Amino acid sequence: QLVESGGGLVQAGGSLRLSCAASGLIFSSYDMAWFRQAPGKEREFVATIFWSGGDTYYGDSVKGRFTMSRDDPKNTVYLQMNSLKPEDSAVYYCAAHGASTRLYVDPAQYNYWGQGTQVTVSS
Repeated sequence: QLVESGGGLVQAGGSLRLSCAASGLIFSSYDMAWFRQAPGKEREFVATIFWSGGDTYYGDSVKGRFTMSRDDPKNTVYLQMNSLKPEDSAVYYCAAHGASTRLYVDPAQYNYWGQGTQVTVSS
């Protein structure tokens, strides 16, 4: 089970930190990712962190503004979002994929999903 938190309403240029707490899986053996979905749009890859914890990869639209991290003892991943823009508004989802050495950006390749948390950025 994945449970996201930390969403909310923020003004453009502001920051939010999302959290995703995992249970029922061997957290350290999973690659973790964040996706987002705005109304009428497809689910978009945001960021991923590999099971080993050292490597991260970001979508072009968030690169340089968002930072993903993980705390394995707490079974939690985080997404620090800075310099937020109105176009970042979406429901943000946490997802898990079994440990791999490949980068997966297609949501269909992820096994576990959270329920999502809404992020709204006002202009």
